[in-house]
Amino acid sequence: MLDLKNKTALVTGGASGIGAALATTFAEAGAKVWIADRDEENGKTMAEKIGGSFLSLDVASEANCTRAAQTVGVLDVLANVAGIGHVGTLLNTTETDMDKLFAVNVRGIFNCCKVFVPTMLERKSGSVINMASIAGVIAVRERLAYTTTKFAVVGLTKALALDHSHMGVRFNCICPGRVETPFVLARLKEYPDPEKAYRDMASTQLNGRMLRPEEVAAAALYLAADVSEMVTGSTLMLDGGWSVGK
Repeated sequence: MLDLKNKTALVTGGASGIGAALATTFAEAGAKVWIADRDEENGKTMAEKIGGSFLSLDVASEANCTRAAQTVGVLDVLANVAGIGHVGTLLNTTETDMDKLFAVNVRGIFNCCKVFVPTMLERKSGSVINMASIAGVIAVRERLAYTTTKFAVVGLTKALALDHSHMGVRFNCICPGRVETPFVLARLKEYPDPEKAYRDMASTQLNGRMLRPEEVAAAALYLAADVSEMVTGSTLMLDGGWSVGK
């Protein structure tokens, strides 16, 4: 039975997209859910919708994360979903671009783990779910900075699992392919032929379609629930077969 009754979960980046889907799914499974995001308007709306709580949080700020931990207290599930992207090769990726992506995508997860995991370890219980990407397992064209940071997320997850899983806390990451988030769907409308653009973007996945946020959330629910007690240090591929043969 995949339920999170009597558990408290925090989802960073929970105001929209994949994060909102995770927050909704966790709440439906019985968890008390904190939505943590910089987007206060959408974050508060989502929290009200699912019967959860909202917390304004910039994961790149160590001070912000420390205050968040003081507000939230003990967690059973930490889902690090907040992240940003960047299109570019070495030739048009700046040092500022790289630093910005590392600050959110990598240090943001480190910051959240640093403040929330110690209490999990004290209780010898907890599940940490880090949102990586297909780009954390295989390189993606014109995504130099993004690919670099997502490989780091996979490595960080494995290192955390190796160091601490014997203490009762599990660490896993999810690697989605292309997902039909509101951001992606809005971008598709900017193309002269949105349907063709969708087919082109989905063509990397063997079944010819993109993932839905709810499908990513279902995988996260499995990793959050007690039924996955023996799963730690894993890289769960939700890429529609994109990585097959790579």
